[in-house]
Amino acid sequence: MQEYMIEGYLKTDRYLVNFNTEDLPSEFFDVVIIGSGIAGVYTALSCPRNTRVLIITKESIEINNSVLAQGGIAVSLDQNDSTDLHFKDTLYAGAGLCDDTAVKALVTEAAENIANLCLYGVNFDRDSHRRLSLTREGAHSINRIIHTGDATGKEVCDTLVSAVSCLDNVVIKEQTFAIDILTEKGECKGVLTTNEEGTELVAYYAPVVVCASGGYGRLYSKTTNPEVATGDGASMAYRAGAELMDLEFVQFHPTVLCHPENQSFLISEAVRGEGAVLRNHKGERFMEQYHPLKELAPRDVVSRAIFQEMQKNNISHVFLDITHKDKEFLENRFPTIYSKCLSYGIDMSKDYIPVAPSQHYSMGGIKTDEWANTNILGFYAVGEAACNGIHGANRLASNSLLEGLVFGRRIGKIVKENLDSIKIREGFKPKIKNDRKYIEKEIDCRSLIKRLQSVMNNNVGIIRTKESLNEAMETVMEISSLVEGVNASNVQMIELKNMLILSAQVIKAALTRKESRGAHYRSDYPDTDDINWLRNIVFRGEPNND
Repeated sequence: MQEYMIEGYLKTDRYLVNFNTEDLPSEFFDVVIIGSGIAGVYTALSCPRNTRVLIITKESIEINNSVLAQGGIAVSLDQNDSTDLHFKDTLYAGAGLCDDTAVKALVTEAAENIANLCLYGVNFDRDSHRRLSLTREGAHSINRIIHTGDATGKEVCDTLVSAVSCLDNVVIKEQTFAIDILTEKGECKGVLTTNEEGTELVAYYAPVVVCASGGYGRLYSKTTNPEVATGDGASMAYRAGAELMDLEFVQFHPTVLCHPENQSFLISEAVRGEGAVLRNHKGERFMEQYHPLKELAPRDVVSRAIFQEMQKNNISHVFLDITHKDKEFLENRFPTIYSKCLSYGIDMSKDYIPVAPSQHYSMGGIKTDEWANTNILGFYAVGEAACNGIHGANRLASNSLLEGLVFGRRIGKIVKENLDSIKIREGFKPKIKNDRKYIEKEIDCRSLIKRLQSVMNNNVGIIRTKESLNEAMETVMEISSLVEGVNASNVQMIELKNMLILSAQVIKAALTRKESRGAHYRSDYPDTDDINWLRNIVFRGEPNND
């Protein structure tokens, strides 16, 4: 059991565009946060009010992965529950790869952060005694998921965005694309950005930069993630010399709507938590053949079981059955899911819901410690963009929003404790430039992105082999050769280059891990190797001198 450091598969430029900080318009802040999901916004709220904080977001502040989170947030509140039980369940789902210290921080600091959300006004569901309602999801040993119907992420995000928008010390810049992290002598100095058209470069300087840009679901053609989730944070961190870890662990959600008009809408795991069962095309339950926990087995188990049922019977989907619950219960408990299904002619109280697995979450990301520090001084990562060992090989349901809260608040504590050294001072502006000669060339980025997403989905998905992975790598290298040295003159080209960098590392990590563990399943290495296995596979970017 060891950490295994390997070189990246693609040689990359340190920066994607030409610039000279001497010539760029610029602004100065104490903290710059990349991303406007729960992790980013809660980090801003956790910073002292006498710091100047900037949040930059790729689209509008409402568009992020957190908004789409349906299930809820895990926290041990029941008298029969405990932080120890939550700790054990998280480790069980993580298949041996969780970091005990980080998980301990997650479960022990959960309640105080949930209390904060309640103070901000998050309207969680409550029972008749006004206690927070608790439900259960896969691999949890007890009911511990608090929720707001089936739109918990949206309720939390809306509340926190409303709160942060009222703060005088926080500036929010929308439609602002982070191209690269600016570093000087190994220290983070700020962020280089552009506008939607890619026509105006601006440098935002700060001694603290926080990457909360989300995951890399859009490497895949079938995903529940929004279009913004192209892995930009991990790619720019890699170019700056940061370490990336556990990239091979890509979680596929078992139950995503499979309808001709919509194949990306999530059917929350909470539906199975309320008793829904999975049935094949004959109407037969099948999960008992795959795991003793049946429908509430860890997500990787359920996704593979559905995938295997689909392959075995040559079908495009299976069915989720919650018809034992009446219409009133379903409308109240799952209003978003109920109305969405009904819009496609599916009445959950009477009809089975057609579902299939789809990419959902990235366990891997920018390597951090339990305080969100990366190996670059002044650069932090939090939320899905980060990899701190919380999720291991397979994320436990409803730990993701909690992770963003706990570690976002920890970053706020670091800023407060180091305020004197963090406060921006005169003369901070670094002198950085990139003067590489780029080629001007017309590239159909959209078609290349679609080709990349297709090969990732088909070859680096739920079940992998050496052959499928090598085939995917060939495609990645071929597309990379087409854009090598080409000027990243627009956002789509920047996204494509980011996606290629990250896809290559995901594939190489999957090739390196010659075992099956959690969300990483190799049919040519179907067993979990508990003797000679690699603890973590880490990539370190090797930028040119800057």
